Amino acid sequence: MSNDIATQDRHLGVYEALYRRKSTRAFRPEPVSRDVIERILAAAARAPSGTNIQPWRVRVLTGAARQRLVDAVLSFRTANPGVEHWSYPYYPVKWQEPFLSRRRKVGWDLYGLLGITRADTERIQAQHNRNFEFFDAPVGLIFSIDGDLERGSWLDYGMFLQSLALAAEAEGLGTCLQACWVAHADIVAGTLAFAANEKIVCGMALGHADPDSPVNRLTTERAAVAEFTTFAED
Repeated sequence: MSNDIATQDRHLGVYEALYRRKSTRAFRPEPVSRDVIERILAAAARAPSGTNIQPWRVRVLTGAARQRLVDAVLSFRTANPGVEHWSYPYYPVKWQEPFLSRRRKVGWDLYGLLGITRADTERIQAQHNRNFEFFDAPVGLIFSIDGDLERGSWLDYGMFLQSLALAAEAEGLGTCLQACWVAHADIVAGTLAFAANEKIVCGMALGHADPDSPVNRLTTERAAVAEFTTFAED
């Protein structure tokens, strides 16, 4: 096999994973072995980071440990409807276009697959709470970072998370990256015994996607390259 063909085969594998990856919101109950989880994390750890500081810290939650976090957050949400304590502003206070339209479209596309209308406030809330069950995925991951690190390390963290999602895809597993856990950072930190200077980044559901669930039919749209790219040649 020539070097050109070998390179092409590798590229096809990367492209396939990139286009197949999506947010999975319904999982089958089959467990994921520790060997597979460690293999995915080892691959993701090859992500670049400024001066190789590797700012990621990961807690892998299964079984009773996963359930303790789920129960803690859902108990709080039941007793305190609408109360959230975001540890950092993940989203803007005021949405501008085109971001507002994109956000609304993906939300109503998702609810449409589930037969949820704007008037179904209880069903909307119940679906939102599914986030805090890791969508029934057998594995929940919580990602954190040292609070002394700056924006560059958060950018590095994004490359790690994308690498992890692609490695999971290569293993035939579904993922859903979840900002929602940041809304209850204090409960997460207390339940998982965070260090004093440790800060949550996000969470992730990991497992075998349920192909029969309508929610997993959602395919999000992406802007054309011409909409976000400028080529400067002269």
